[in-house]
Amino acid sequence: MLAYLIKRLGVAILVALTVSLITFSMIYLSGDPAVAIAGESATEEDIESIRRFYGYDRPIAVQYLDWLGRAVQGDFGKSHYLREPVAVAIFERLPTTMLLGLCALLFALTLSVPLGVLAAIRPNSLIDRAALTLAVVGQAMPSFWFALTLMLWLGIYWRLLPITGSDSWANFVMPSIALGYYVTPAVMRLTRAGMLEVLAADYIRTARAKGLRPMRVLFKHALRNAIIPVVSLAAVQFGFMLGGSIVIETIFAINGLGFLAWESIQRADLPMMQAIVLVLSVFYIVLTFLADMLNAWLDPRIRVV
Repeated sequence: MLAYLIKRLGVAILVALTVSLITFSMIYLSGDPAVAIAGESATEEDIESIRRFYGYDRPIAVQYLDWLGRAVQGDFGKSHYLREPVAVAIFERLPTTMLLGLCALLFALTLSVPLGVLAAIRPNSLIDRAALTLAVVGQAMPSFWFALTLMLWLGIYWRLLPITGSDSWANFVMPSIALGYYVTPAVMRLTRAGMLEVLAADYIRTARAKGLRPMRVLFKHALRNAIIPVVSLAAVQFGFMLGGSIVIETIFAINGLGFLAWESIQRADLPMMQAIVLVLSVFYIVLTFLADMLNAWLDPRIRVV
């Protein structure tokens, strides 16, 4: 287990370094960052002064190493627009995005795993066809359209839930459904496929022949093995939801990290955009690493890979 952990940790660190290099290069993808900060009406003297002030006149390798060293310590520089440390703005809004992502993931798992299990127990039945229909609709429906539909019916017509804001738990119901429903089809189909494969295995037939209770066979022997790929997918989808929350947070005006990213793009706030991409990427890498460790604990055969 220790060798597997060290191997996966090494891969995670290499991926994180690669992401940091790509993230740092963002400031040069649209041209000279000093020109972007100074504005169109700035003179050459103003641009050169900004270039020296922010250190853009130094070699790129030196800039990257300096930026990476400060980022590791939690120092992402100062926002060009807010005029405050980037880390302060990010970590003020990060809990809201994390809460939205967790609620959305909980909704997705609560809906998709039971549906996948029921569909596998009764293949080609009415519930199986209903679950597959739900998966097709979920994959075909854009999340922003579904969010607007929820807002129209639950917020305007029926007045059951607040439309915007993040002041109470009720504000997170519609955004969590809109964000979580997008990943529900993938989790449900993977659960169904895994359960169908496991239920046809020899050891399941042996367990049934020994007279074990059906519920014990289903949950202790079948679901435990079928759920292993779902764990990895759930971690990956949680990372996607954190990054994809920009659309949902913008629609529902939730003051989270996604909404901050949208504001930073509008304002061309390069340090803020860099930090948000890096933080979300590191969260994604950490979640994938933890999913690998959990899978290795659930299935010891993975450790020898």
